[in-house]
Amino acid sequence: MSLLNVGARALLANQVALQTTGHNIANVNTPGYSRQNVVLETVQGQFTGGGYIGKGVDVQSILRNHSELLTRQATAAAAVDAGDSVRADRLRQLQDVFGGGPAGLGAAINDMMNAFSDVVGSPTDLTARNVVLTRIDETAKRMRGASERLDEIAYTVAEQLKGSVNSINMLAKNIAGMNEQIARAKGNGQPANDLLDQRDQLIRDLNQHIQTSQVAADDGSISLFVGGSQPLVLGSKAASLSVGDPVEFGAGGGQKRLYFTQPGSSTAVELNEGMLGGGEVSGLLRFQNHDLAEGRNLLGRMAVGISETLNAQNRLGLTLDGKPGGNLFAPIPLANAVAGKGNTSGATMGLQVADATKLQASSYTIALTGPNAGSVTRQSDGKTMAFADINELNAVMLGEGLRLTDGAQPPAAFAGATPPDTFLLNPLQGAAAQMQALQFSPQQLAASNPINAKMGATNDGTLQLAGLKATGQPTALALPPASGVELTFTAGTPATFTLTGNQGAPMDMSTTPPTALVGPPFAFTPGKPITIDGWEITLNGAPKGGDTVTVGNATDAQYGDWYTRDAGNASALMALRDAKIFDGATLSDGFAGAMAQIGTRTQSAQFAATLSSSIAANLERDRTAVSGVNLDEEAARLIQYQQAYQASAKMLQIAQNIFDNLLQGLGR
Repeated sequence: MSLLNVGARALLANQVALQTTGHNIANVNTPGYSRQNVVLETVQGQFTGGGYIGKGVDVQSILRNHSELLTRQATAAAAVDAGDSVRADRLRQLQDVFGGGPAGLGAAINDMMNAFSDVVGSPTDLTARNVVLTRIDETAKRMRGASERLDEIAYTVAEQLKGSVNSINMLAKNIAGMNEQIARAKGNGQPANDLLDQRDQLIRDLNQHIQTSQVAADDGSISLFVGGSQPLVLGSKAASLSVGDPVEFGAGGGQKRLYFTQPGSSTAVELNEGMLGGGEVSGLLRFQNHDLAEGRNLLGRMAVGISETLNAQNRLGLTLDGKPGGNLFAPIPLANAVAGKGNTSGATMGLQVADATKLQASSYTIALTGPNAGSVTRQSDGKTMAFADINELNAVMLGEGLRLTDGAQPPAAFAGATPPDTFLLNPLQGAAAQMQALQFSPQQLAASNPINAKMGATNDGTLQLAGLKATGQPTALALPPASGVELTFTAGTPATFTLTGNQGAPMDMSTTPPTALVGPPFAFTPGKPITIDGWEITLNGAPKGGDTVTVGNATDAQYGDWYTRDAGNASALMALRDAKIFDGATLSDGFAGAMAQIGTRTQSAQFAATLSSSIAANLERDRTAVSGVNLDEEAARLIQYQQAYQASAKMLQIAQNIFDNLLQGLGR
C-alpha cells in the first residue's frame, strides 16, 4: 500500500503543478496577474529498523511571485506619470490657443497696428481707414474666439474631473469589497492569490486617478489614504470624493477643489491640493487652478491693455468731421471683487483700470486683519503687500494698475469691512470675452491731432518740428486758446523758452513720477519732448533769440480744414505698437511674451511627463520581471510536470501489478 500511496500523492501533486502552470499560461495577458508556483514538501518518512522510508510528496501551498516593494513603487510612479501626462496634454491644448502663424492672435494684433501706416501716409483715404477698422474688428473676434477656446478647455477639464472622481468612488467601493473577501479567505490558512492580484490591479487603477498610500492589516485587508491622511478605504468601508468650488469664495473664485466625505457623514473636508501627489485628478486640478488661470489672465490683460491704450489715444484725436474721437473698442468692465463666504460685513469692492501698462496677469486676495488694514497677496507669484488704511490699499492697487471702487462709485471704500473679511480679485479672467469693436465708419477714426503747430514767420534759428501729439498726460488734454500757446526762445547755453497761453506748467515726463520743469525761463534741450497741458511737442535745432513756435487748436478757423489731412494721431496710434505695456514688453511683443510664458509651462510639463513616464516604465518592468508570466519558462515546466505526472502514473501501474501478482501467489 505504501507504494500506491506514494504514487497517488505524486500523481496529485504533479496534477496540481500542471494545473497551476496552465493557469499561468491562461492568464499571460491578464492585467495585474502574478505568476503562481506550487510549493511541494516531502511527507514525513516512516521509521523502521532499517531507517526512514519515504512516503512521497504533498502540496504545501501555491504562492504568487510578488514583490510588495516593487508593486508599491510601480503604483506610485504610475500615479505621478498619470498626473504629469494629463497636465501636459491639457497644456498642449492651451498652447494651441496662444499659437503663432497667420491665423493666430499675434498676427491679428500686428496686422491691426501695421494698418495704421497707410492712414499715416494718406489720412483722407477712406479705404485705408476701413482696413484699420476691419483689422480692429478681426482682433476683437480672435480675442473672443481665444476666450471661447479657453472656456471649452475648462469645460472639458471639469467633465474629466467629474469622470475621474466617479471612477475613484467606484474603485474604492470595489477595493473595500475585495478587502472583505480576502479577509474571509485568509481564515482558511492559505493566500487567496487571484483575489490579491485583483485587488492590486484595482489599486493600480485607482492610482491612475489619485495617488494613495497603503497600510496593510493583519486580516489581509489594505487601507488606502489620500491627501496625506484621509482614509479613502478603511477595511471594508469606502469614503467618497467630490469636486466643488472653494469654500472660501464659491463659484466666483474660478477654481476647483477636491473634497473628502467619510462614509455615513454629510460633512465634506477640503483636501490640500499640494498633498494630493500624483494621479489625473491632481494634474487636472493643477492645470485648472494655475495653468488655465494664468492663460485667462494673460489673454485678459492683452484685451484690456490693447483696448484701453487704443481707446485713450483715439479719444485724443479728431475725426474727419472735426469731432473728438470715440472708443475704438467697447470699454471692458472689470469684475467686482468676490466677497468671502465667511464675511460678516456685507462690504463690496469694485475694480477699474487705472493704468493699463502696470496691469499684472494675476488674481489677488485681500485679507483684513483690522479696520481697513490687512494685506494683498498677488497669486501669480505669492507676493504679499501690507496696508494700514484705505489710502495705502489704494496705493498698492494703483501700483498694480487697478483702482478700487465701492462697487458703484469711486473713490475706493469698503466701509464696514471687518476682519477676518476676505476678497478675491479676478479682474482679467473674463475680459477677453468682452472685447468688441465699436467703430465701423471710416470717418470716425480719429487720425488727426487736435492741435497744430507753426513756426514764427521771423524765426532766424534752425528750429524744426520733430513731433507733435496729444498725450492726455499727466492731466487731461486742454486745447490751446484761440490765440494758441506760444513758446518764445532765448539763445544761450543752454537755450531757454517762455510760455504764454498755457494753463499748466510744462512737464518732464521722463521722470517717475513726472516733474514740472524749473522756470520760467525753461531750459530747452533739442530732441527732448516738452509736455504742456496734455499734449507733447518735440523740437530739433538751435533757436535764435526771439524765435517762436505757436501751438493752436486744430479746428480753429485760422487753420481751415488742415486737420483732415493731418495724421499726427494716427502716427501716435501706430507708435503704440512700440509702447511698453506688458511687463516692459511692447504691445507688438506682448502676445509673443504670453506665448513664451505658456510655452515654458508646456515644455516644463512635457519634460516632467517624459521623465515620470520613463521612471514608471522602468519600475513596471522590474515588477513584471518578478510577477510576469514567461511563456518559454512555463512551456518548459509543462514538459517537466508532464513527465513527472507520467512517471507517477507508471509508479501506480507498477504498484498495481505487484499487488495483483502478490494476490495471485497467495491464492495458490
